[in-house]
Amino acid sequence: MTNYIDRQTVSSITGIFPDFKVMGRSTKSTPEGREFINHTRKNPALQAGGGKSWSAGFRNTVCKLGFGVFALIVVMSGGVPAIGQERAFTKEDSIRGAYGAERAWWDVRYYDLYVEVYPEDKRLEGSNTIRYKVLEPGKVLQVDLQDPLNVYEITQNGRPLTYTRKFDSYFVELEEDQPRGAILEVVVRYGGHPVESVRPPWSGGITWDKDQNGNWFIANSNQSAGASIWWPCKDHPADEVDSMQISANVPPGLTNVSNGRLRSVTEHPGGRKTFTWFVSNPINNYGVNINIGDYVHFSEVYQGEKGPLDCDYYVLSYNLEKARQQFKQVSMMLEAFEHWFGPYPFYEDGYKLVEAPYLGMEHQSSVTYGNGFGNGYLGRDLSHSGWGLKFDFIIIHESGHEWFANNITYADMADFWIHESFTSYSESLFVDYHFGQKAGAEYVRGVRANTENKCPLQGVYGVSDGGCSGTDMYYKGANMWHMVRQLIDDDEKWRTILRGLNEEFYHQTVLAEDIEGYINQHTDVDLTSFFDQYIRDARIPVLSYWLDEGHLRYRYDNVVEGFAMPIRITIAGEEKWLDDASDQWSSVPVKAGINYSDIGIDPDFYVSTFPLTSKPYPVE
Repeated sequence: MTNYIDRQTVSSITGIFPDFKVMGRSTKSTPEGREFINHTRKNPALQAGGGKSWSAGFRNTVCKLGFGVFALIVVMSGGVPAIGQERAFTKEDSIRGAYGAERAWWDVRYYDLYVEVYPEDKRLEGSNTIRYKVLEPGKVLQVDLQDPLNVYEITQNGRPLTYTRKFDSYFVELEEDQPRGAILEVVVRYGGHPVESVRPPWSGGITWDKDQNGNWFIANSNQSAGASIWWPCKDHPADEVDSMQISANVPPGLTNVSNGRLRSVTEHPGGRKTFTWFVSNPINNYGVNINIGDYVHFSEVYQGEKGPLDCDYYVLSYNLEKARQQFKQVSMMLEAFEHWFGPYPFYEDGYKLVEAPYLGMEHQSSVTYGNGFGNGYLGRDLSHSGWGLKFDFIIIHESGHEWFANNITYADMADFWIHESFTSYSESLFVDYHFGQKAGAEYVRGVRANTENKCPLQGVYGVSDGGCSGTDMYYKGANMWHMVRQLIDDDEKWRTILRGLNEEFYHQTVLAEDIEGYINQHTDVDLTSFFDQYIRDARIPVLSYWLDEGHLRYRYDNVVEGFAMPIRITIAGEEKWLDDASDQWSSVPVKAGINYSDIGIDPDFYVSTFPLTSKPYPVE
């Protein structure tokens, strides 16, 4: 039987089942071979409405494989994948996710958030003073607060304002003139029973827990759900507040730890206390937090690139000694990440690591921790390489977000992948710095086992869509940046780019085009199609190759049109770059006697391989 496999067939096979093997090689490709079409790669401020994303239809394989193989595919995949499935968004998604007219005319400058916490009936009562600058005169201002919390009153200069509620947004009708350049305030009084998180930190809301001594142990977590799940704000990532004050009034015997630096502790009759914290740097809404518990405190000073950095630690009283030992990794983290990414971005606000009643979260300057004071991810090595047990995953990963999430922040949820891909990659850079480059590479290659390749990393702009749910934005994203390092092939230049990103976009919100554009501008390799493939398409490229009369012929299949990526291989142990590797056939001469077993693909490239045993027709 002739081994007749062309590009269409390769794409079809690898898109249907990931373990199809030729000559003992697994494609390890995407289960569904989805494509992602995104027509809104513009500033979200220009978007006001919903959108749709499409998955690619099932490719016809009958004519190439024959009915017998096609029937096998149908049995193995549980049926024929659906054609033309689409994902629709609602008006509610648009109101939440679009940077519409009621948000665009004003720039939030300062929040003064005050919240009283009543754990016995799981209730919050408070207010937020929103100070803003008028960019263009406007009359309607959008403030967000999610059900079941309620707005009691919105005022400006002491006068109540009229507002209309649409889903979880309040459209406030302003009575006073709003002249361009003016600095004005509105005050929102609110309260009620906020959503309780059922699976923190992945589900948003408040966690009402108790420690082993029976004391209340309370915290918020709300990245995907939005900060408005527990306090009223301009809940869109494109506009970060310049600074803010957070005051939490808590029951007797408890301490609240929030972002920034502690300004004051006020005692009230009956034993309640108000802890007031001040954040002097821009902060994203989801990074704002309250942590309430029977905390004890210890601290150290790290001598960093910008001088002394205050590091403060808050843990439950009975975990103090374990924390003193485990939190020594903070200085190791800072040393590695300041090397790779540049100075810690919030020296003015300090660094805190705070025990929480869930696994952990990247709250700015108030990173939360719940990993049991042990290495790994709850004691497991996510890389299966052994290196993942050399460090505390939550300390390293969540702190890495101080650079990629809190310093550089997505301007739209569609680019959630920016946060998680870089920070997951930071884990391997931590290993690289402390245990060597080989160890770092083994770690990042190891986490590939956790990828699903089920949908593109990038979401849809303007509808608060975080993109592909699951693990891909973490582990596939990390391997994408590891490949960029290989393509640049100059570690000092790559380090300069990583530091340059944190300098160029210091305390800024960004879109994908900003990050991709900066990297393209500072490399000698055009990565445009590379980013389209690994960010906006679900499939993993397949390097198809065959030996043909003294030549190695090769091209990429399962790729976006125009895909090109140099790749490093070995031929009989000799390293060779295929600089012209693309979706078109190319070739290099090889010595006589070279066999398929003599061809090796550098494992630092996240591609599948497909060695062909006979000539594919037609050769283009």
